[in-house]
Amino acid sequence: MIKAVRGTRDLLPPDTDLWNRVEAKVRDIFARYSFHEIRTPIFEDTQLFSRGVGEETDIVSKEMFTWEDKARAQSEKAQLLTLRPENTAGVVRAYIEHGLDRQGTLQKLYYIGPQFRRERPQKGRYRQFYQIGAEIIGPPSAGSESPARDAEVLEMLATLLDEVGLRDWSLQLNSVGCAEDRARYNKALREALQPVVHQMCADCQRRAETNPLRVLDCKHPEDQPIIERLPKISDYLDQPCREHFAQVRKMLEALNVPYAINERMVRGLDYYTRTTFEFTHGGLGAQSAVLGGGRYDGLSESLDGPKAPGIGFAIGEDRLILALQSQGEQPAEKVQAFVAPLGLGTNGHALTLARELRRAGVSADLGEENFRLKKSFELAEKAGAQYIVIVGENEVASDTFAVKNLATGGQVQVPRSQLVEYLRK
Repeated sequence: MIKAVRGTRDLLPPDTDLWNRVEAKVRDIFARYSFHEIRTPIFEDTQLFSRGVGEETDIVSKEMFTWEDKARAQSEKAQLLTLRPENTAGVVRAYIEHGLDRQGTLQKLYYIGPQFRRERPQKGRYRQFYQIGAEIIGPPSAGSESPARDAEVLEMLATLLDEVGLRDWSLQLNSVGCAEDRARYNKALREALQPVVHQMCADCQRRAETNPLRVLDCKHPEDQPIIERLPKISDYLDQPCREHFAQVRKMLEALNVPYAINERMVRGLDYYTRTTFEFTHGGLGAQSAVLGGGRYDGLSESLDGPKAPGIGFAIGEDRLILALQSQGEQPAEKVQAFVAPLGLGTNGHALTLARELRRAGVSADLGEENFRLKKSFELAEKAGAQYIVIVGENEVASDTFAVKNLATGGQVQVPRSQLVEYLRK
């Protein structure tokens, strides 16, 4: 038997009902905040991620699915293609390619779709996983550098998590400064790590040479006391970055969005600048992040585009669903009516009635005339129906139907003209 590849999975009902409910709520909230959907290709030129995300990040160095494009002409140099491991770089590539900067306004874009990383599969982490993300990007003249954009995104995320029903989330906030700040901080980290790095895990020893900032991401318990004694990035921020971060915090406080400063949170991608953040939830265990993001003010220029400061985030949809399920969240609303034909020749009448109900906005499932009434009741209960509507010869003749409430057991006769109103109640 052929099975799904390790690290991938099939999403099945009734779980997909919860996924769809979350996505519908997310789309509604994005529309309220004037975001519009963008759909980028699932695979891109590998250079997009090596230049945009960073050669020394774990994503690029260890986790990408990359292959050589053999469809190109023999006279052309082979092109390396990669399944997208994240979507911010693709959105910025589209922003540049289609000259969206020439509109002179902020582009508020969102996406929902699969991403791919060659990770070790574990609970809530898959090789094909799903992200809900959004970006605000545009020329400085449109206000893209303003701390108000950071506060707007964070307030929207607080609203989003509240409205999808996630309780007891927490916001972790930090600033990683500008490129010059990070250069100074990286130098200080290298110097601080030099005498102690031999005591740390193999990944930290490698990162200490290639990208010291990534050491702060280490999850090995034995390395934590060493990491706690390392220099703090807040001591290396220049004055404009300090002021920007202070304004973000002031606005969040005015908006009553609670947060905690986490100076070790630098995020795993090289393009981040200034504000970085994560929303976490206790229902996910040690790996508690539900979503994360931050500013990427130099990403467009690194991809040969115009100056276009931006801020964005990605929600791990798999992890958000897992967190909701840990709270006992139910997948979806029940089917309102199970239309049960009873006796030969009643299928057509039942189908017609189901069509009328569905067109009136009543959700309905449909039985089969060959089923005994007992089987129809069993199927109605399995479908999660609230009511069963019997369509037999007598009902067809009188145009009045027996309707039973499957929760209470109560049964009434309802004329066809009143059936929609009754089921809606």
